[in-house]
Amino acid sequence: MKTVLVTGGSRGIGAAVCRLAAKSGYSVAVNFASNEQAAHKVVAEIEAGGGAVFAVRGDVGTEADVMAMFEAVDKRFGRLDALVNNAGVVDLVARVDEMSAARIERLLRVNVLGSFLCAREAIKRMSTRHGGKGGAIVNMSSAAARLGGVGLYVDYAASKGAIDTMTIGLSREVAREGIRVNAIRPGMIETEIHADSGDPDRARKVADTIPAGRPGTAEEIANAVVWLLSDEASYVQGAILDVSGAR
Repeated sequence: MKTVLVTGGSRGIGAAVCRLAAKSGYSVAVNFASNEQAAHKVVAEIEAGGGAVFAVRGDVGTEADVMAMFEAVDKRFGRLDALVNNAGVVDLVARVDEMSAARIERLLRVNVLGSFLCAREAIKRMSTRHGGKGGAIVNMSSAAARLGGVGLYVDYAASKGAIDTMTIGLSREVAREGIRVNAIRPGMIETEIHADSGDPDRARKVADTIPAGRPGTAEEIANAVVWLLSDEASYVQGAILDVSGAR
């Protein structure tokens, strides 16, 4: 049975990916940073469906936590076939001239450094160069990467632009080592992350500005993620797939 580690798997898009991956036959490691109750709820749902799953705590922006997280996956499943770099944070709406250095550092540490650290550890386990059997990595970008987050969160948008560039470069770096690297760029998705930016109803407020006429769901993003992980996407490498109800 293939295994997948989903960072930020306790809520929103991450939780939807965990549930769908389990239904698709993966053993699932559900990473969470602090919301243990939410993570264990996801675990209970997957276990109720007969899936193999466990929750693993870890702040992806802290190297020691990342190392311990991957070691826990090694111990529990004995292999790693896929990584979903989903963990990410946003902050309150602000202009750049209102942002503190601490805010920007935290956001880049989790969103960018965390994705690099997790990819590094996944490659060590999956790459044929290191004796692995190959695998797949899906990075979570955002439509904000191409829109810029003007007047809202340019720092978040910039962090996702970094994820786009990382995806392209890393995909070429490990393509001949059996690892596919791709990204999903969600648009306005109705999840809990909007509360973190101080506007929990934002997805519904902007629905009329979206060509599709509505925000997306976490499950719609999960469908795209699990497809990119699957053998059906075996020739998809370095792609950044917009799932945004628009273009």
